[in-house]
Amino acid sequence: MDALAKLELLGPPTCFEPAEEMTGSSRPRRDPSRDELAGFVHQAVMPNGRRIVLLKTMLSSACERDCGYCAFRQGRDFRRATFTPDELAGLFVQFHRKGIAEGIFLSSGIVGGGPHVQDRLIATAELLRRRYKFRGYIHLKIMPGAEREQIAAAMRLVDRVSVNLEAPNTERLARMAPHKNFAEELLLRLRWIEEIRQESPGRWPSSTTQFVVGGADENDVELLTTTEFLHRYAGLARAYFSRFSPVPDTPLENHPPTPALREHRLYQSSFLLRDYGFTVEELPFDAGGNLPLESDPKLAWARQHLAHAPVEVNSADRRTLLRVPGIGPKGVENLLRERRRGRLRELADLSKLGIVAKRAARFILLDGHRPSHQLALWPV
Repeated sequence: MDALAKLELLGPPTCFEPAEEMTGSSRPRRDPSRDELAGFVHQAVMPNGRRIVLLKTMLSSACERDCGYCAFRQGRDFRRATFTPDELAGLFVQFHRKGIAEGIFLSSGIVGGGPHVQDRLIATAELLRRRYKFRGYIHLKIMPGAEREQIAAAMRLVDRVSVNLEAPNTERLARMAPHKNFAEELLLRLRWIEEIRQESPGRWPSSTTQFVVGGADENDVELLTTTEFLHRYAGLARAYFSRFSPVPDTPLENHPPTPALREHRLYQSSFLLRDYGFTVEELPFDAGGNLPLESDPKLAWARQHLAHAPVEVNSADRRTLLRVPGIGPKGVENLLRERRRGRLRELADLSKLGIVAKRAARFILLDGHRPSHQLALWPV
């Protein structure tokens, strides 16, 4: 099987592994004059906001693990493929030189143990950086059981690393992946990543994780408690939430799929924890520990706490302003800067600052007054 045929098998399965902000995907057609031109690439937004075309692929879809939710689990009947580091690095560089891909996301199934696969992933990144002098974006997965020295070596080569926790704790992971060790194989690696950054301050890659939402019947409190812990104590840049979707010929093939809206509410809540100063205890969970699907969590909080105690935008501090629906981090910075020039008195003043004024109106005061026609602006 040539490298292009392998990519046809190994590119699409990365749909199971969220990475960066994907704004769309495209499959380049074969150029009849260039046999090697093909692959699956995605329009992606990088952590710094820059947009690039990202190639997502696995090094191998062969796997010795038996995770109950996974399309690549051992014993499942489908066509598998494996790149050598030389093959994949060479193929990506061809794409890069022809303008097809500007960065790469690289994961893998596990055969021969996590450290063995990690060596092959690192070797691919080393080839790109050292042989081919590639200076663009690389996101590398850290394998379960990878050694600390391997993680440090990977971090010296790439722009982002990630460890898939899949579940929020030991008990829940055991339901989906009985032979994975949550604390020793996975969580410890995320803590090592942060330790390495703290031991030698400088430019280090960001780190992320992924949860399979609903696969282990966990609730949102569990997922967000772990997410909050990782943001505070492991330097996590981003948690990805991948709603469970049953895969045929796996032990969980009859488990019900998770609604897309639950995934969306988890993302909204994780941003409140990371960027808006909220804590898990403040989020609007129901009696079962789950977020209400019918309402944005920030809006639900504001209805309870701000509807009868509106925020004066001309004097409130940054933390308080961030709790108003319609006002995000950029809007707050713009507002604070504008306040130094004079008082804000109209909703139109807020709109010019990138604030969703109609959404904020129910919860604010402008120069001591509620905005006019405020009741008609109740957000839904």
